Amino acid sequence: MPEPAHAPPIARPDTAAAFAAEVIARTGLTEEVLARLVHRFYARVRQDAVLGPVFAARITDWPPHLARMCAFWSSVVLMSGRYHGAPVSAHQGLPVDADHVARWLALFGETARDTCTAEGAVLVEEKAQRIARSLQFAVAAAAGGAPALRPQG
Repeated sequence: MPEPAHAPPIARPDTAAAFAAEVIARTGLTEEVLARLVHRFYARVRQDAVLGPVFAARITDWPPHLARMCAFWSSVVLMSGRYHGAPVSAHQGLPVDADHVARWLALFGETARDTCTAEGAVLVEEKAQRIARSLQFAVAAAAGGAPALRPQG
């Protein structure tokens, strides 16, 4: 009887490393650039009249949050696998609406354009927009409703 076939691994480290190397070469988005983006963005969030109060009510210990967000963006952009969290449950019950999400995206985009290369900013902004839409749908579905989305424009 022949040996059973084994499925190849879903993601080999060399594949993720090759992907990351290509992204870094094309966009300049290294771990260091992503960390700078995260730290600058959340510094702006904390000062923002719309978003600041939402974050201030929930985050009192910023270093762990910033580390988690650096891991998140590293995983999203470079496929590092560093993030291990549950974003939907973390965002359930937050007092945010479509205007908050639009402000978050605008501030993130401004920070990305100030921090990253043009190619890098485009990449992280596109990912942020997709993540925001998915997160809004998931949070709304978990709450038994439909998300209130603002038209992209």
